[in-house]
Amino acid sequence: MHSRTTTVFITIDTEEDNWGAHTEAAGTVENIQALPRLQAIFDKYEAVPTYLINYPVASQTESISILSKLVHEGNCEIGAHCHPWNTPPITQELNAVNSMMCNLEYEQLIQQLGFLDNTIQKNFGIKPVSFRSGRWAFHENVAKCLVELGYLVDTSVSPFVNWSKDHGTDFSRSPTQPYYFDAADIRLDKKNGKLLEIPATIGYCQANFSLCHKIAEGIRSSQLSKLRLLGALDWLRLLNFYWLSPELSSGEQMVRLSKRFVKSGHQFLNMSFHSTSLLPGKTPFVNNERDLVELLNRIEYFLKYATENNFNILPLSAATRIFPQHST
Repeated sequence: MHSRTTTVFITIDTEEDNWGAHTEAAGTVENIQALPRLQAIFDKYEAVPTYLINYPVASQTESISILSKLVHEGNCEIGAHCHPWNTPPITQELNAVNSMMCNLEYEQLIQQLGFLDNTIQKNFGIKPVSFRSGRWAFHENVAKCLVELGYLVDTSVSPFVNWSKDHGTDFSRSPTQPYYFDAADIRLDKKNGKLLEIPATIGYCQANFSLCHKIAEGIRSSQLSKLRLLGALDWLRLLNFYWLSPELSSGEQMVRLSKRFVKSGHQFLNMSFHSTSLLPGKTPFVNNERDLVELLNRIEYFLKYATENNFNILPLSAATRIFPQHST
């Protein structure tokens, strides 16, 4: 059995239905109707998720009503999540580059993030303290805005993932452990930093994460990739790269990854996925009701493992208490 020092965070990008539509300001939020079904699973295992909501969800009457009821029942928490293409004021050109917050100027970011923050406070009576950038597009300017707006926890870092081809941030060598940092450098662990980073749990099932990543990068950049060597190594369980996400990994794979992280000294796990996957046909991960049932079963498979091993499943706001700042 694992000790209770292991903490699980469940971070859900809670957003509009029109997946991948980065040039459309509007967006319906029909998927939010499925949150009570999801929350019932969390309640069964006494798990407290964090719904990171963006502007369409924070501003539309139906989604406000559904989420307000869940929050009132006290078994979940609301944080913030920003899609710059549908968060007022929209003054930038809507295109793929500008869909990434890391490419926007500070003045644009502070206006949009401030508007989102005010909208959440107005419609839910809650000051959010946790945040994730849309499309994982974190940057120093985003961090600067978060500090100014009173946020405490960020969860925008996706270790071992390079989003450069999508005009985003390169997290290839970012830490897998939580760390405090200042807005001047989002990758530097700094004593008494003003923000706490809780990276998504992404990594390898083998012991040396850094070496595994070097091998994987070497294969991708060579002719060997044409031989599907990575697929073969994965099948042979010699090099397994997984996300702690029911959208990308099976229940068994999430448990394997979690066991490796815990064995490697990680005291936290961070499961991530999108609310949009709860509406079949809206994401690449869930095409029909059968896929949705499988997604929910994967979540429950992991939650069963976590509770059987006495993991605490807490909201992101608890992170600063669990991971205090370094002493000077």
